[in-house]
Amino acid sequence: MAKLYFSYAAMNAGKSTILLQAAHNYFERGMQTRLYTSSLYVEDGVGKISSRIGLDVPANLYDSELDLFADIAKANKEKKIDCIFVDEAQFLTSEQVWQLARVADHLKIPIMCFGLRTDFQGKLFEGSAELLAIADVLREIRTICECGSKATMVVRMDENGEAIREGDQVSIGKEVYVSLCRRHWEEKMHPNKVVNMDGQSISKADEDDDDDLSSISALG
Repeated sequence: MAKLYFSYAAMNAGKSTILLQAAHNYFERGMQTRLYTSSLYVEDGVGKISSRIGLDVPANLYDSELDLFADIAKANKEKKIDCIFVDEAQFLTSEQVWQLARVADHLKIPIMCFGLRTDFQGKLFEGSAELLAIADVLREIRTICECGSKATMVVRMDENGEAIREGDQVSIGKEVYVSLCRRHWEEKMHPNKVVNMDGQSISKADEDDDDDLSSISALG
């Protein structure tokens, strides 16, 4: 039985590299694949899936209007497809995720989706939420925070290295995205809030006041 897979991670975990390696494995065995990526990543009118280590391959583009079931069914009639790969799957609509599920269920073609789980505000993307809900197999691709812990969150940084806390969920521009663990993501996104040793939330201003009082007491 063909399955719908969702491999998710924070930024810079090597999702595209793993996708390209898996697709190459099919190619080496003489099998036919079909690759998709979001139209947000079009380069000179051409879709490409690129990895951080310099690999890239052409890919079909999808936007929110494309019926993926119909598109894949048509291509499969022309030449049998052995596997579908979808990069940047967080940008799929909920309906498109179901279209891919129908490809697995009715056309018997396995679907390999790769994407982010959450945005820079810690909210689920539409496509990721639906994939987490209905995918047959979920796989976490791990990367690490600056502290060495597992990174599960993404923060959007401006040109000055400051965290951007508001804005559109999707922004493909000059911003830099950094993967962090939950603790350090919260420190970047909510710098005026800290948690004391008793687990109580206190403002940064209150903490500074407590430090000042402690210094005065020590001098006394």
